[in-house]
Amino acid sequence: QVQLVESGGGLVQPGGTLRLSCAGSGRSFSGCAMGWFRQAPGKERTFVAAIRWDSGTTDYADSVKGRFTISRDSAKNTVYLQMNSLQPEDTAVYYCAAKPRDSLSPQFWAYNYWGQGTQVTVSS
Repeated sequence: QVQLVESGGGLVQPGGTLRLSCAGSGRSFSGCAMGWFRQAPGKERTFVAAIRWDSGTTDYADSVKGRFTISRDSAKNTVYLQMNSLQPEDTAVYYCAAKPRDSLSPQFWAYNYWGQGTQVTVSS
């Protein structure tokens, strides 16, 4: 059974940085695409970034381009989200997700597997 476990969330001041990790188990993610989504209180879950596991091709939401970087470590079966220049509007629960086809997608319904989420709070 596929499991995704996020870590690395926390409280950070505006302008600060965090790196989220998502450790996968239960299968190799070769041939898959991985994504990060976020959900703020009272709002819908929205796309943040995605990466094709084999090629490393990436895609980002406009709101995080130039600030966030998605990457993966095949040896560790782990995907990362480096978040720089964090702003209060980045506050949300961040979720890692995996889809069995390696096409990039910003649609949450395209992803079959989800982690439990990690809270990111940006506040002074």
